[in-house]
Amino acid sequence: MIQLFYSAIFGEMVVILILLFNNPLRKLVVMALNRLKQGAGPLIAKTVAGVVFVMMSTTVYNIIEIHGRPVETINPTDQILHGMYVLEASLMGFLLFLSLIIDRLHHYIREFRVLRKTLEATKKQSLDEVKSGSSDKLKVLGDEISSLKAKIKQLESECESKGKEVKAAEANE
Repeated sequence: MIQLFYSAIFGEMVVILILLFNNPLRKLVVMALNRLKQGAGPLIAKTVAGVVFVMMSTTVYNIIEIHGRPVETINPTDQILHGMYVLEASLMGFLLFLSLIIDRLHHYIREFRVLRKTLEATKKQSLDEVKSGSSDKLKVLGDEISSLKAKIKQLESECESKGKEVKAAEANE
């Protein structure tokens, strides 16, 4: 049973690594997860997760039962069983945690793709608006820019003249 948990955990870790980094396998894994979440897939996944959770709960109960005994009555067999139960419970918890991470990563990747498509559509639409009907707006903005540039030049010349006056006043004193 422990070998099964280890193989499932390592498989989930590989899937997480594939989802985290942009590589050629990522698209295939996302497509596989999309298909897994269609039809009866979510029901089966929830059932398997529920069974693993119940098994983990039973194992934790056995751990608490062995741990609750007086120290004098615990024999070496109970100590070995206790260690094995702790290992199984931690592996089951880690397995459930990694499956949750895979689910959230898949969700975020899917949402990111939708957001990227929306942004591309908005960008395309704004470019179309700029090309078609906003040439008047561009002219108005161009006029504003030229008037602001003229105002900047005027303020710079005023600043220079006031600077010269201040220097002249300092030289007279």
